[in-house]
Amino acid sequence: MAGTNSERELIADGPAIILVHPQLGENIGMVARAMANFGLAELRLVNPRDGWPNEKAVSAASRADHVIDAAKVYETTEAAIADLSFVYATTARDRDGYKPVRSPVFASNTLRQRHRAGQKVGILFGRERTGLTNQEIALADEIVTFPVNPAFASLNLAQAVLLMSYEWMKTGLDSLDDTAFQALPMAPATKEDLQGLFDHVEEALDARGYFRPADKKPKLIEGLRGVLTRPGFTASEIRVLRGVIACLDRFRRDAPRGSGAPEETARRRRPASEDTGGDGDA
Repeated sequence: MAGTNSERELIADGPAIILVHPQLGENIGMVARAMANFGLAELRLVNPRDGWPNEKAVSAASRADHVIDAAKVYETTEAAIADLSFVYATTARDRDGYKPVRSPVFASNTLRQRHRAGQKVGILFGRERTGLTNQEIALADEIVTFPVNPAFASLNLAQAVLLMSYEWMKTGLDSLDDTAFQALPMAPATKEDLQGLFDHVEEALDARGYFRPADKKPKLIEGLRGVLTRPGFTASEIRVLRGVIACLDRFRRDAPRGSGAPEETARRRRPASEDTGGDGDA
């Protein structure tokens, strides 16, 4: 699978993800995949409808086997959260009640702080169709809700878990500008490289009458050099550009590269009288 690398450290930490009465094995598998993407590994299932283990969940997990294999099943929500000290309940709907309602960013930071302090924490997610009941939400300490379109607030289970997992991962970064990898460093082009490019382009264009009228040639060259210096080329980019120019300079559309040396192709296309020096009457 693209993006996986067994040689790198596997992050497997963070809050427990508790799915209350999940229905489809495929959804559980996609939840496991979302968790693995962002370093979560503890999956708890409350009375899954289609039973457990579930082959469809394994398939949908796309190699998030460490999450699937370690998943635990509970009969009730109370049992699933019994060892946790702080729990969020997720919902996208307005709820009557007295519990604080938090954003994913606030909730993730709270979970990170408590986790670092050694507390066991978790997030409750409800059924695919109806979400969590008021009684299940009452078991949580606080509510977390997503800033979604109020006229279309329905998220599927894996999407909801993905959003919270992503926000959790962000709280562990030294900087929000951090990325998993960087582009390989490239040596910048030297002035000699650039001068070679200028000369190459100028000669190729001059041979084709580009600089007309002649008195405007210095201005045209100045503009051309201004364009070619703006991007800040690397040495390898200069080589690519010069290869392109050399190809255009050497090969014609009717005698492309690979059809033989230009001189041989030209000879094949000339009339026989030109090759033999005859007058064409023989």
